[in-house]
Amino acid sequence: MQNGDMLDSEHSRELFAYYGLAVYYGQALEQQLVNLILLMKMSQGKAVSDEDLEDLYERKMSSSLGQLIHEVRHHFTFSDEETRQLNELWKQRNSIVHHYFKERIHETFSPEGRSRMIKELEDFKDRAQELEISLQQYTGAWIAQLGLNAESAAALRRLEHMHSESMHARSMEEENQRD
Repeated sequence: MQNGDMLDSEHSRELFAYYGLAVYYGQALEQQLVNLILLMKMSQGKAVSDEDLEDLYERKMSSSLGQLIHEVRHHFTFSDEETRQLNELWKQRNSIVHHYFKERIHETFSPEGRSRMIKELEDFKDRAQELEISLQQYTGAWIAQLGLNAESAAALRRLEHMHSESMHARSMEEENQRD
């Protein structure tokens, strides 16, 4: 099989799909950490206006996963197991995003290598998804504990939506500049 054929194979497409899922769930984990940070700031009265929240949200969304983990751990107590999982996922996420194909390119040329990579990416995705769901539960419980009303919870969702729109607009601008 020639190199171009290998990249177009169904098995290769499956590998790339799992890579995309791993990156997606890494970002979902980042999103939940940002939500926890926003809740902390809201509970401390440090981000009360929509403008303050939006500014804080944008700053935190540009933070690295490591920075978010470090900040959240200063204000929020995780179990030892959750802390271990966060640290493991942080390291593995960085490897996936920054080095994965550079370090593993030789494995993409064999079905066995691709299968190993798919299994590894699927495992990361599952663990990141599981932790992200746990963080969602913490977020929901904290909203209730702080007595934040539905309006405050809706403000978090609006910020997520505004961020998505902002990122989409930026990607469209970049695409237009390339044309």
